[in-house]
Amino acid sequence: MTFVILVSLGVVMIYSSSGIYAQEVMHNSTHFLLRHLMFVVIGSALMLWVMTLDYRLLQKWAKPLLALSIVLLVLVLVPGIGKVSSGARRWFNLGPINFQPSEFVKLVVIVYLADFLTRKQTVLRSFGKAFLPVMLVMAFLCGLIVKQPDLGNTVLIFVITISMLWVAGGRKSHIGAIFLLAIPALVFLVITAPYRLIRVITFLNPWSDPQGAGFQLTQSQIALGSGGLWGVGLGKSAQKLFYLPAAHTDFIFSIIGEDLGFLGAVAVIGLFGFLIWQGTRIMKQTNDPFGYYLIFGVLVMIGIQAVVNFGVSMGALPTKGLPLPFISYGGSALIFNMAGIGLILNISRTQDWGG
Repeated sequence: MTFVILVSLGVVMIYSSSGIYAQEVMHNSTHFLLRHLMFVVIGSALMLWVMTLDYRLLQKWAKPLLALSIVLLVLVLVPGIGKVSSGARRWFNLGPINFQPSEFVKLVVIVYLADFLTRKQTVLRSFGKAFLPVMLVMAFLCGLIVKQPDLGNTVLIFVITISMLWVAGGRKSHIGAIFLLAIPALVFLVITAPYRLIRVITFLNPWSDPQGAGFQLTQSQIALGSGGLWGVGLGKSAQKLFYLPAAHTDFIFSIIGEDLGFLGAVAVIGLFGFLIWQGTRIMKQTNDPFGYYLIFGVLVMIGIQAVVNFGVSMGALPTKGLPLPFISYGGSALIFNMAGIGLILNISRTQDWGG
């Protein structure tokens, strides 16, 4: 199974990219590996549990789950409850793990929209009965996530929402209008946060300040370029030796390119492409609208994260903290991406049974 290969590759690359850093900082070269394996186990258990459910029951839980999401997003902003790290308040500290509610919310948004679009199929082109309610819910959730601040997941939820409306048959003029309105909002969010503005300016020419603002992007490009065609060899990356920040998280693809070369990097991109293709095949064979929209939403969620991560690592997109699904270190993202795969497998199994 493609997704198993990606998860397995993630385990290998987490150790390859973080071992030396973990030894130096944590005095334990397996620190991040062991934590990542814990997240894999939790994600696998959640995925298997999701697979055993009748996914149609999620329709009844769509609104309660949405309400729970709102509560979590509010609570994480409360001082003393939400954990602050690097100036962001995005996590709950749950003993050995940190829980990021925005990762849970992405999946809940997909469930809520799948239910809404299924129930409103006859009025999806209506502004007041379909488009406006969806936009209000999305705007409220995105507003809470921006406050953390987390622009990456905010934009991702927006794209998921618009994509699901589009595939369900929403009016194109409505979708086009909200895209136009989103552009000045995005520009405002960038120019009013100096660190975001610096990221955009740096993206345009990272080599103008390779030792300052452009350090991470230039080191990422050096890693990818150093790999050549075949790579320097698994575990032999030089950029992970305190040159490339976030080597085991957002920039793990760069280490893959250095260790395994151009061919290894292309193979990883190909695996994601094949995963999306497999999911699309299942989606097309699904007769149930709710299941159809669920699969589509999960594929958009995973696909957009992968494309953005690839683009950032290669310098084709401004730096944005979206991990590479199934491969990057990061507990909440891995766990809920695996839950999304569980949903797809659940729907596929139901269809095989003639459901």
